[in-house]
Formats: sequence, structure tokens, C-alpha cells
Amino acid sequence: MLEQPLSSEVSATELYALTADGWRIQMTRSLDPSRLDRSRRPVLIVPGYGMNGSIFVSHPGGTAMVSYLAAQGLEVWTLNLRGQGATAPVNGEAPPPSLRSYAEQDLRAAITTVLDRTESVQGRLDVLGCSLGGSITYALMALEPELPIGRFVAMASPLRWEDVPLLLRLPFRSRRLARLMPVRGTRRLAGLAMPIAKRAPFVVSLYLNAKNIDLEHAAAMIEQTVEDPHPRVNADIAKWMRAGDMVLRGVNVTDQLRRRTEPLMVV
Repeated sequence: MLEQPLSSEVSATELYALTADGWRIQMTRSLDPSRLDRSRRPVLIVPGYGMNGSIFVSHPGGTAMVSYLAAQGLEVWTLNLRGQGATAPVNGEAPPPSLRSYAEQDLRAAITTVLDRTESVQGRLDVLGCSLGGSITYALMALEPELPIGRFVAMASPLRWEDVPLLLRLPFRSRRLARLMPVRGTRRLAGLAMPIAKRAPFVVSLYLNAKNIDLEHAAAMIEQTVEDPHPRVNADIAKWMRAGDMVLRGVNVTDQLRRRTEPLMVV
């Protein structure tokens, strides 16, 4: 059976962060009241491309990341970027998703909310970014030199594109083509790929590590976690791949990150 999202000892509270450009960012704070260590920094987990934050609260056949971290005494936060989960625009004038809005608006609002609502006494937070979630964290760290991050863990998060995998190079070879990529029904297509992945794991290698996932139950996880990517985000990624470095607001993210001194772990 698919493991319950959170262990019985972990309590979860849903909160919303409001961005300056009119989006309500869905967030969840999880902690184990009997083990919480308020002297430690809270952890914010940032989801990646075509996924939402629920992937961190359930695991097919294992312990969920949120449950594990909470059991170590940490206060754990997850968020859904615009276009993910229950995150929604306040009105029809809110701009669509983009790499810049993910970083400058969604992630920035989430960090502010964590620091405003945390039970920790540290005044800073640690960030764990998965895939594109780590990349937009790189971006915000480059744009805001005083960002209150203690430590940063980047999991499979591109910073600079040099040798782009063929499966990514083809659909993202131009911004125009990337905008035209079909984006609806991604969850259904991912579910259809699971039976094939049992015989040919490489089919899902860009999204799942078949060695660490129980493919018998992965389809249930996909029903909760996969989201349709936005055409504007696809176009932004295509531009980034062609340039090599991500450039936002005229700032080269790779170059600017060299000035940061926070501990960084790359997985």
C-alpha cells in the first residue's frame, strides 16, 4: 500500500503566502511537537519542474522526506509554486509562471512567510531545492545578496547548461518550439509510462530513480505530484539552455553565486 502522507506523530498546518504580484502560494508547515528543536533553523523544500510539494510528504514504499526530517526535530515547510497544487492567482491580472516570477515572487514570499511564522529562534532558514526548485533558489540567491539562508541543498538542480541530455535538447532547442510543447495531460502520460518503466527504467530516468522507487506504487504517487508545465516556463528554460547561464534582470546567476558564502551541498 502507498504510505500515508505523514506519520501520526507529525502535525501539518496549511498556510498561504501572498506575492507582490497577486498570487496566493500554498504552503504546509510540518513538525513533530514532541521532537521539535526550536534552536535549529526551519527547512523549506522547493519543488521542481512539472511537480508539486506533495512528492515530499509521501513515498511509495518508504519514509517520506518530510516525515524523516520532522522526526529529527526540524520544522519542515513545503510550497507549491504558481501553477502547482492549490496555489492560485488572487485575480485575473496576476502574471503567469516564469523562472523570474518563481524566484523573485513565489520563493521570496515563501521565505518571508517561513521566517514570520516559524517557531524557530534562529532568524534564518535552510533550503532544499529539488530539480528546478534548486535552480530558482540559485537565482534568488544571486538576485538578493542578503537573503537569509543558512545552508542550501540542491538536488539535481542545473546551474549552467554545457552538455544538455538529448531528451531535453530536442524539445527545448528553441523558445518558440518550447512554447508549443503540449502541456496538458502530463499526469496521465506519466502514469501511462509507469508500466513501460518496469521493463525499461530509462523511460522515467529524468524524473524518477527507478532503483529507489517501488514502481508498483509509483503511479499512485504520480496522481498526487505531477503537474502540467507552463509554456512560458518552457520558453524560459529553452532560452537558459541556449545561453548556458541563467540571466534574470540582467544578472548572470552563475557569476553572482560565486560571491555567496553559505554552505552548499549538491546531490
